[in-house]
Amino acid sequence: MRLLWGGAAGMFAPGGSAEEAGGAPALLTRAIPSTGEELPAIGLGTWETFDVGPGAEVRRPLAEVLARFTARGGRLVDSSPMYGRSEGVLGALAAEGKLLPSLFVATKVWTRGKTSGLEQMERSRRLLGKLDLLQVHNLLDLDVQLASVRAWKKEGRVRYAGVTHYTASAHAELARVLKKERPDFVQVNYSPAEPEAETSLLPLAADLGVAVIANRPFGGGEALRRALKQPLPAWASEAGCSSWAQVFLKWILANPAVTCAIPATSKVAHLEDDLGAAAPPLPDAAWRRRAREAIAAL
Repeated sequence: MRLLWGGAAGMFAPGGSAEEAGGAPALLTRAIPSTGEELPAIGLGTWETFDVGPGAEVRRPLAEVLARFTARGGRLVDSSPMYGRSEGVLGALAAEGKLLPSLFVATKVWTRGKTSGLEQMERSRRLLGKLDLLQVHNLLDLDVQLASVRAWKKEGRVRYAGVTHYTASAHAELARVLKKERPDFVQVNYSPAEPEAETSLLPLAADLGVAVIANRPFGGGEALRRALKQPLPAWASEAGCSSWAQVFLKWILANPAVTCAIPATSKVAHLEDDLGAAAPPLPDAAWRRRAREAIAAL
């Protein structure tokens, strides 16, 4: 897996001191194995956070987050039809801010039947403005929906095909699908609170050349909430972490099989904190063991 520290100033070797305009550290990027296209290793999820109404007051913080995300060089935004109004809100804010060309837009199809799937895909494309990655959500009706996604890819309506799940109980089935289907992407739960994917699924993805999106990077939020009740350990600074969120995210990104992690937030300060994890250094194996043990004990 190729690893680069990139940004507005270019690409740099790990451990370098490259910075973007404005003094913010350049973001770690990783290559999508099937094409070599580079993606910043921290993306932006939209579950719950972008499921808001039409009012300017509730949307303004999200517009600020999205604008800052792209200004810092962030690209991958992930949504789903099952996330309420999130697709529509994300698409509207991206269009209003003229941010769509800068974004790598990922969403999902989550239904049964070919006709229903195609209708849902069309709606997502209309709401979001474009589709870079279309994923079969939770493997639902996999054969039918993945065939439609691949037909769209062949037609140039979407650039990448993927599959997703969010529970460890589905990892064996995900592994079977990766071996059989060889999608461009797999999205799976992975964090120091839910580390099971690193046993076999992530090595398999690396071997097969499948990009990995890590969802639930904070264990669904509950693991991070428990951590925030404790002082940040002194050893966190050894990996350049200034917050518990960065401990979680740097632990994830230290696995070279991971292409991108997708924390969700509606606050610019939290976004900046999350993006700070995509800056050198990345932790070594001993640090990762210590972090995992500390989080498991919370």
